[in-house]
Amino acid sequence: MFVLAAFQEGLAESGLVEGKDFAIVFRWAYGAYDRLPALAAELVNRQVAVIVAAGGDPSARAAKAATSMTPIVFTATDPIKSGLVASLNQPGGNATGVYVLTADLEQKRLGLLGELFPGTTPFAVLLNPKFAPTAQQAVELAEAARTMGRPVIILNASTDDELDAAFFTLARQRVTAMLVASDPFFDTRRNKIITFAAQQKLPAMYQFREYALAGGLMSYGINLAEGYHALGNYAARILKGDKPAELPVLQSAKFELVINLKTARALGFEFPPTFSARADEVIE
Repeated sequence: MFVLAAFQEGLAESGLVEGKDFAIVFRWAYGAYDRLPALAAELVNRQVAVIVAAGGDPSARAAKAATSMTPIVFTATDPIKSGLVASLNQPGGNATGVYVLTADLEQKRLGLLGELFPGTTPFAVLLNPKFAPTAQQAVELAEAARTMGRPVIILNASTDDELDAAFFTLARQRVTAMLVASDPFFDTRRNKIITFAAQQKLPAMYQFREYALAGGLMSYGINLAEGYHALGNYAARILKGDKPAELPVLQSAKFELVINLKTARALGFEFPPTFSARADEVIE
């Protein structure tokens, strides 16, 4: 997994050696948010030195609810709004980490789709109703759709069965393109979503570069590997004695537009030269 490798690289830069200075205990929820509280409680009971709440808001919230003492490093879309920290510069508690701007970019992603696929036919949007930022995403997407004068069809999914049902509905709808909104559950089903889009010859926009690398048409968002590298740095600093309250929350500052020309050709689509020229990365 690319984010795990980036995290471990960030740890290694500290000079600490896994297996000698520390051990990593992994617990995975695989997108099942209801499992996270029990997993977080288990780690607290094991008296781990630090909890790395990877995967965004759901794991960060679960870790914060489980302990006010064990240090936590997280990735989250809005740490202040989520109640994880008092402020970005002075977290003030037992948690700090990386502010990943993902859900905040839905309007931009929909706008890029509208630029590539003008017209009046609907776009489809895949949302997870159990993801905390979904309400914000829905409001911003509705505003963007009104501005574009473009209808959107919202499809909700938080389980595999619901995702299959959304696919079933999408296959029978006449939509021009699909936006897969930011959500950790969708990240764990990345290949499934990309395969569906390819089978339906449906252009789709995603949040991370890794979707485009795996065969998605395009993505717009932060460099996730850089965020997890920073997460590893912070975990190491806490292992060495730094306090989360004194480590400011880091913010993603760079956004990347990535396009996949091979996928475009399979869809019978060609990116306009002016659009391709704006891409930060072009996958042949």
